[in-house]
Amino acid sequence: MMTTKVLPALRGFMAQDRDLPRLERVEPDGTEPAVSIPSDCNDVLAVLRDRLPADARRVTIESLGTYAAVSATAKGRATGKIAVVTGAAQGFGLEIATDLAAQGAWVALADINAEGVQKAAAKINAECGRDAAIGVAVNVTDPDSIAAALECVVATFGGIDLFVANAGVLRAGSVKEIPVKDFDFVTNVNYKGYFLCVQNVAPIMALQHRAAPQAWFDIIQINSKSGLVGSNKNGAYAGSKFGGIGLTQSFALELVEDGIKVNSICPGNFYDGPLWSDPEKGLFRQYLDSGKVPGAKTFADVKRFYESKVPMRRGCTTPDVMKALYYLMEQAYETGQAIPVTGGQVMLA
Repeated sequence: MMTTKVLPALRGFMAQDRDLPRLERVEPDGTEPAVSIPSDCNDVLAVLRDRLPADARRVTIESLGTYAAVSATAKGRATGKIAVVTGAAQGFGLEIATDLAAQGAWVALADINAEGVQKAAAKINAECGRDAAIGVAVNVTDPDSIAAALECVVATFGGIDLFVANAGVLRAGSVKEIPVKDFDFVTNVNYKGYFLCVQNVAPIMALQHRAAPQAWFDIIQINSKSGLVGSNKNGAYAGSKFGGIGLTQSFALELVEDGIKVNSICPGNFYDGPLWSDPEKGLFRQYLDSGKVPGAKTFADVKRFYESKVPMRRGCTTPDVMKALYYLMEQAYETGQAIPVTGGQVMLA
């Protein structure tokens, strides 16, 4: 894993004020300094600090290749940020990644659906008119898969500024009847998966911060209103989301010393995404079949029932979520929070 131990540190040393460049693999031209880092080195930062010229913008790292610092040209609220979004082949994740790219970020879309996420990244690049996105396969319940995905991201971009933990699943059902395998499935993805992602991405961000102490980084979990209030006949999901907020608060306390802010966003119901609208596995189908909505006979009945619970009488949209996400990125004095984006359905005391 030399890539994730060297390139984030190199990127930090090439920072200009709080802005860290993208690192791009290039062919050597003979003018760049060459740095050798032993494979068993315990302090990459010390080696780079000692051997890297202060104004270097290109460098050859023996055994890794030659890298050049690239400044962002696309402008927006995420200019120059390197972001990873999990669960990005469709739904909220894809729309979050698309908006980040439109706002100037380089984005890695990560999803267990390898083919879908590659197509999604290609679509973003076509829309942006630049190589803004890549797709990487990842299973967030498998630490080896996460490590491999992040290694690919760092090899492509040089590091990570923003990690959006969006991957999530739901199996609705009464506590009296839900199969244990469904409970385990939801918990493994929503709770354990979030933990494993942070465990793997935090050291990358911490290395960047050690090299550039003026720079801070963000981990943002896309949680749910069900992480703030219980959900009838949906305990597996709500429990995993409550647990996620506990992780967010705990991670925030620990990782602040590494220059990492950790927050959650708790959206209301996103009716347009596959979590709700998939005709076979979506929540409209699950809630209709489980009898969670008394008297409901159609998907439209289920939707009307849930919209009636929201003071603003509509579901949550991606622009609603992005306003909260950019706030958390831009607000330097905010960590450990769970921000509701629920149209007033959940109001915090």
